Amino acid sequence: MKRHADLTKRAHVAASDLPWVASPMAGVERRMLERDGDEVARATSLVRYAPGSRFSAHRHDGGEEFIVLSGVFSDETGDFPAGSYVRNPVGSAHVPYSEPGCIIFVKLWQMPAEDQLYVRSSLNDSSRLEPTGEGERMHLLHATPHEQVALVALSPGAELREVFFPGGVEYFVLSGSFSDAAGTYQACDWLRLPCGSRHTVRSAEGCRLYRKTGHLAAPPPFPA
Repeated sequence: MKRHADLTKRAHVAASDLPWVASPMAGVERRMLERDGDEVARATSLVRYAPGSRFSAHRHDGGEEFIVLSGVFSDETGDFPAGSYVRNPVGSAHVPYSEPGCIIFVKLWQMPAEDQLYVRSSLNDSSRLEPTGEGERMHLLHATPHEQVALVALSPGAELREVFFPGGVEYFVLSGSFSDAAGTYQACDWLRLPCGSRHTVRSAEGCRLYRKTGHLAAPPPFPA
């Protein structure tokens, strides 16, 4: 399956417009934002766990990165409530489940093998947002030579003009909305811009964004 698989092209998906598609595990469904491959795939998705559902034990040969959007996600390392940011590196394994049910934004097969850091962080602590520009605050979640991942908060009326992204940029709107020359992006919208993009962002009401940069310059390989 290929969905927005060409990383040299702009891509936008309003996730709330997509149907939930059953996964191989009962009670676990997906909305596929980008995908290149079948069950083993470079993928960005929303995944919904019904209450009491679980996934069988599995290994992440390409790593896993996710944000808990609602409910509580659990595995043998702990319980992760809404607002949790988690990175499990290449080669990690776990048995995920959710007692109350949850929805996560998740990325698979998008980490280089040398990035072996486990990350557990909360997006709920506003004291960790540092001013980085007029109307912009940022909580840096993870940074390597390959990529930078951050929670970005834009104040109402903020405008970031002509920001250059040599290694591309990807956004997922957590709350609020922002706009650019191509349109307006609401909560649960996903937007990807290719390497070399210049981007002007405005937010009339303010917003909170997951923002990843640099990662499109040399994406790690994955099985066909």
